[in-house]
Amino acid sequence: QVHLVESGGGLVKPGDTLRLSCKASGLGFSTWTMAWFRGEEREFVAGITSDGSMRGIGNSAQGRFTITADNAESTIDLRMNSLKPEDTAVYYCAARIQDLVLTGISDYDFWGQGTQVTVSL
Repeated sequence: QVHLVESGGGLVKPGDTLRLSCKASGLGFSTWTMAWFRGEEREFVAGITSDGSMRGIGNSAQGRFTITADNAESTIDLRMNSLKPEDTAVYYCAARIQDLVLTGISDYDFWGQGTQVTVSL
């Protein structure tokens, strides 16, 4: 059974930086892809393969967010700079057992519970 646990959400001010982490357990495979989605519509934010060789960044995250992976720990981090109020959402971690970053919610087999990010004065 694969479990994904997100951490790092919170309340920040516009312009601040926040780092989200997602740790997977039970993957049991050497290769995987993990990604971040947000909001009720599950907008694709960023994704990365287990060896870090392929990364994808969504339009809203371009130039501000960076995704990294630690294959040995089955963990990914999302560093979010220059946060804006429109970044406010629940951020969900997702995983698939293939080395290919895809952007659709149906492409991912496993999901975390989500972590709230609120950007407000």
